[in-house]
Formats: sequence, C-alpha cells, structure tokens
Amino acid sequence: MRSLEIGSCPVCKTNNFSELASHEEIRRQVEELWAYHTRRLKPGAPVQQLFDRAVFSQAPPFHIVQCDECGTVMRNPRESETSIVDLYASEEPPEAALEDLFDEQVAFYAPRVRTLEKLLGRSGSVLEVGSYLGAFLHAAQDRGWKATGVDVNERANAFASARGANVIPGTIDDVPQDHRYDVVALWNCLDQLPDPERALLHARSLMSEGGLVTARVPNGALYATLIKPRFRRMLLAQNNLLAFPYRHGFTPSSLRTLLTGTGFEVVRMRGDTLVATAGSWTRSWAAAEERIVKAATRLLLPAARSPWIEVYARAV
Repeated sequence: MRSLEIGSCPVCKTNNFSELASHEEIRRQVEELWAYHTRRLKPGAPVQQLFDRAVFSQAPPFHIVQCDECGTVMRNPRESETSIVDLYASEEPPEAALEDLFDEQVAFYAPRVRTLEKLLGRSGSVLEVGSYLGAFLHAAQDRGWKATGVDVNERANAFASARGANVIPGTIDDVPQDHRYDVVALWNCLDQLPDPERALLHARSLMSEGGLVTARVPNGALYATLIKPRFRRMLLAQNNLLAFPYRHGFTPSSLRTLLTGTGFEVVRMRGDTLVATAGSWTRSWAAAEERIVKAATRLLLPAARSPWIEVYARAV
C-alpha cells in the first residue's frame, strides 16, 4: 500500500520549497512520455518494452518541488521509507526487458570500472548498493575486481546471480560489517534511497582507508530548467526525467555538499546521460537518434547542464 509523508530537503534539511509541477502538469508529462516512447517502438511491441521507459517502479508524484536553499528537486509528498523499500522489493520486472537492459548496461559500465581503476590506482573490492541486474558487478569482475552487490528485489538478485554475481539480499544495512571495500557504488540508487545522508555515512563505515564512493544521480536542476514544453520532449524523455520518476534530483552543488558533509572529498564530477534504453523492439531510426543525442550530450554539456551527474569522491 502506498504510504506518503511530507519530507524535508535531503541535503539542507529545510522545508522551504517552490513548486515545479502540479499534479495536473505531471499527468500531462506522463501522457507525453507514453506518446514519445510508443512511437519509437516497432508495431506489435509488447507493453513490457515500456518498462523503465514509461513505466517505473514509483507511481507518478503528486507534486514536484525544488528546495529554495540548495536547488535539490524532490517529490513532496513522497513515499515513506517503509513504502519505498517494500515497493522495490516486490517489483517483478519482465524477463525480456531485463535481458535487453543487462546487455546495454554491461557495455555502459565497463568504462566506469576503468575510471575507478585510474582513481584508485588498481583494481580491488567493490560493493554496489542497489545492484539490480548485476551489470556493473559483471563489468567489474571482467576486470579482476572482487564485486559484491546488495539489492532488495529477489527477482533481480536471481537474475544477477544466474550471471555469476555475488549478491546479498536486503539494503545496505544488511551488509556485514566484517569486510572493508575499496569502492562503494550507488549507480542510479542514491536518488531513490529514503535517506541519502544516512546511506553515505553507512557506506563510509564500510570502506577501507582512502576508498572511493561513486554515484550517478538525475540532475534536478536540468529538470527545473527544461520544464517548458517546447524543450522537454527529447532530452528529458530520453533520460527518464519527464514526470520525474525519482525521489530526489540533486544539483552539482547540492551533491557536493551532501558528500562533503558525510566525510568525502569530490575528486571527479562530470555530466552524463541515462544508459541507452533502445532494445530489440526499438525502431532503427529511434535507436540511432538516441545514440547520437546521448553521445553529443556527454561530449558537449558540463555537469550542470547534463541530464545525469556522475561523481567520484574519496573518503577523508
């Protein structure tokens, strides 16, 4: 059952917000998102192909607001902590959609593993919080890393385990404290957690000296900037920002503040895009368009203007 609560900003803890999108505006964005993706699929495509494209784990928000102090974007009211954990634990993503996503994500995460090796100076041990399909774990293992994931979803864990991943069922709170990791990764996860600050503090306690934390989060500032209809269709829809299916959307500044306050020093921050969503049912022109637009976005736009923000920070 969906349980909602009025929340404070996860970064500066204030309750001073400005509304970015009303319930009616969000409904229009959902309709636009469905229209955008359905026209990009081949005739006869099963509805499961819209999973993680137009159908998301969390129901559309009632309101989307922006913190007046730090610019962080969030849904408010938002799902309670118990509700959000139960939601992700009970989700049953379709197998066919998972196969397409896994292949794309392995290729996507391979260069991220190499970035971690450069920053750490070697390979090592890594814990991924919210490991989902295990694509990052797979990419890390291919490079000689000892990789462990933790996720609340049994079906995703079974999918990842079948492909050789070592996965712990549960949340970061269920990770044993008797091991220290060189890297803790929160790819596409920190923004969905009930309490990002608490999660980062816990991650810090699991890390070896000088270890790294890395995360990818949606750029709330871009959503706030491109909310106007004539701009939003491609860049927001293509990067899963339209209708904002996330709990929080940080800005480069608020993300840096959050990391600094939890014992980390940012060593690299860059703009990024969502992993490619084109699959076997995507029209060829749409798949090519997505590759071109996302490649240009990663090449040309700074973190402040990119759909997603990728950050690497060292424990201090």
